[in-house]
Amino acid sequence: MLQALTNASSALVPRAAGWVRTMASHQLLVAPPQALLKPISVPQRLLLGPGPSNLAPRALAAGSLPLIGHMHKEMFQIMDEIKEGIQYVFQTRNPLTLAISGSGHCALEAALFNLLEPGDSFLVGANGVWGQRAADIGERIGARVHRMTKDAGSHHTLQEVEEGLAQHKPVLLFLTHGESSTGVLQPLDGYGELCHRYQCLLLVDSVASLGGAPLYMDQQGIDVLYSGAQKVLSAPPGTAPISFSDRARNKVYARKTKPFSFYLDLKWLANMWGCDGKPRVYHHTTPIVSLYSLRESLALIAEQGLENSWRQHREVTAYLHGRLQGLGLQLFVRDSAIRLPTVTTVAVPAGYDWRDIVSYVMDHFGIEITGGLGPSVGKVLRIGLLGYNATRENVDRVMEALKEALQRCPKKKL
Repeated sequence: MLQALTNASSALVPRAAGWVRTMASHQLLVAPPQALLKPISVPQRLLLGPGPSNLAPRALAAGSLPLIGHMHKEMFQIMDEIKEGIQYVFQTRNPLTLAISGSGHCALEAALFNLLEPGDSFLVGANGVWGQRAADIGERIGARVHRMTKDAGSHHTLQEVEEGLAQHKPVLLFLTHGESSTGVLQPLDGYGELCHRYQCLLLVDSVASLGGAPLYMDQQGIDVLYSGAQKVLSAPPGTAPISFSDRARNKVYARKTKPFSFYLDLKWLANMWGCDGKPRVYHHTTPIVSLYSLRESLALIAEQGLENSWRQHREVTAYLHGRLQGLGLQLFVRDSAIRLPTVTTVAVPAGYDWRDIVSYVMDHFGIEITGGLGPSVGKVLRIGLLGYNATRENVDRVMEALKEALQRCPKKKL
């Protein structure tokens, strides 16, 4: 027996050597990139676009904490604390509350993939780019999508929504609370109650508004609410708070077909986030370091207080509006009651190319502002005062940059 084992081992030696030769039988075609042999270079910039915002120092510092496993009990504790923080900023008691491993756009897809099935009627309020994208995703799922399209700078009224509900009998209505492409703040009081009267769920995008404008998920009858970490929360992009009411949860758990995405399957995500009362099972590797930062950003807003955060954004943005108008610039949203207090849209002044202004402010002052998006492209400049960046000092800095840009940038010949 011993002799047989010895002979077998001897026979494996040349075969193993052959495997090694096979692994190294090809020459490398791609050399190590020279750029990666140098230190990374990242400029210091003040991010006053519609997002991301500069990181709060505490959220930035959290990114240097030691890595632990995504299934460690200490990580579950951090996730539980994040859930409580989301419940606070959303003002909800929903057990099914968590953070998606992805941007706010990913949370939109998670909501639609789980709520809609092929053939479902889906009513979309489209007064900017986010309604357009929600409609696009709904069509990809195979839902019957009905758009309520409004001009950029306007909002959806209760009467318009009720007409859409009565006509299309949707299972889901989508509204954007903070439409960052146009600078509109959509009113929400009464919309949830209206939807429920028509047996419809209400889905709300609060990516650009959460923490900067009053929002009461439970009291306003919102069934699904989502946001992003990189706006007012001043955390890194890549995690997205989301919450489902019991009505929405029941719709998800009663669906006849599996969601199109395994990665965004809410039943799996609910379990991994400890929302279903069952032992947690591995689904995917969460962005651990980003979750550290999200936890700290939620802690900061909890310490400040939601109402204080809302007041801060309202007052600083009012100061910005006054400075803009003092410079002779026109606010794009004419109705002051529906101006978004986190992202201000300014009509591009006559005779100027918006790209020249944006480039000048970036190149000479290291400040990011942006042009329009979707239906507002070419029409507006967008200035964001989000979370950590929402200060009067930053308003003064961007106004100095804008004033000089308007003096130095060439005007078109009419």
